Amino acid sequence: MTAIIDKYKTTIEEEYFLSDIIGARVFNHNEKIGKLRDIAISENDKLPKATHFIVYRPFGYKPLLIPWEHIRGINPRGIIIDIESIEKYEGEPSETQVLLNDHVLDKKVLDMDDNEIDVVYDIKLVERNGILYVTDVDFSRYALLKRLGLKSFAKRLFGSEFLKQETLSWSYVQPLPEDIGRFKGNVKLNVMKDKLSEIHPVDLADILEELDHEQSLAVFEELETEHASNTLEEIEPRVQRALISSMDKEKVADLIDEMTPAQAADVLSVLPAHEADEIMKLMEHEESDKIESLLDKQDNTIANLTTKNYIRFLPDTSAALVIAAYRKVSEEADVLDYLYVVDHDDRLHGVVNLPELLRAIPETHLKEIMTADVVSLNPNDTIAEVSEEFSRYGFRAIPVTTGEDVIIGVVTYRDVMGLQHRLK
Repeated sequence: MTAIIDKYKTTIEEEYFLSDIIGARVFNHNEKIGKLRDIAISENDKLPKATHFIVYRPFGYKPLLIPWEHIRGINPRGIIIDIESIEKYEGEPSETQVLLNDHVLDKKVLDMDDNEIDVVYDIKLVERNGILYVTDVDFSRYALLKRLGLKSFAKRLFGSEFLKQETLSWSYVQPLPEDIGRFKGNVKLNVMKDKLSEIHPVDLADILEELDHEQSLAVFEELETEHASNTLEEIEPRVQRALISSMDKEKVADLIDEMTPAQAADVLSVLPAHEADEIMKLMEHEESDKIESLLDKQDNTIANLTTKNYIRFLPDTSAALVIAAYRKVSEEADVLDYLYVVDHDDRLHGVVNLPELLRAIPETHLKEIMTADVVSLNPNDTIAEVSEEFSRYGFRAIPVTTGEDVIIGVVTYRDVMGLQHRLK
């Protein structure tokens, strides 16, 4: 045990990684009393401070909560403490204590620099002037391999680079704010409340699926209506059901009102029938009859999957005018990649995709850059037939027209492929 450094005999800054010391044997003087199970921290300052080491003992003995001031040395081979009476420190961590191993390690977090989702594979601790600080979280591949018991392999794989940890300062990794809910002490790292709006719904859905129910509900209820609606579509059915069952039904109705009929039916279909009916009665969706048909599976034709929220312009509209108006007209649109060129009678003349519009000379009219030979669908086409069309052409949306070329709506790839397995 000579390699153990006594923190009261040195002023040198010492660094540790949590994965290296969790499970280390704990000695009170020369007597082994258990193994390190966790480290409790206080988050009152910019950098958290270690307050207690939690020591697990052999079966039948209570755990120990050893205050940091009684820790005399730290090393992967052993941790030295100095206490007179073991019984005095017996007990379990309180529900309000944040535990690095139980509550932080292996949890998903957001890198606030580039909004990428990462996993905490390790935690860096630094001892300065007799205080043990939590300074960084480690997302590196080396940390992952080390956790998998492949430390030697990782060193050979990365060579001298393995020491360059991919860490992020704890100051950029924020716990859930206290004002959005209390989680019985089960604190997990997540995004700050004021950063939620910046996260793509797909990524946010991934985060919510990893949290426990109370946390996911607290985060979800902080979202603006449109963002929450888009996120709800992306969440797996199990979590969808749990969230909706815990929310005010009028708020749920507002969220589903933001969706296309297919998306709305997709979400409602995961709920018990009585719950779906209750929400439907509160909704103000313009196409509620389509949603009901999809839920009842009475009509499997494409007509029920169409949305009327698409962008349309007259043939003589200039590219400059469309670009200037795009932000406004796209606010309520379900289809953003294509512009549909129609006359005053809603007859479809052509389609312009967004890249073509942006490349066009400002004075160019839409009729000059549109694709006139448009692939369209018949209202009586089945889901299976339409899915084949999407597979053949690779479009993200296809218009639905009558025999007189009058456009009655647009069907998106996402809606068709998302519902196909339900509507066979």
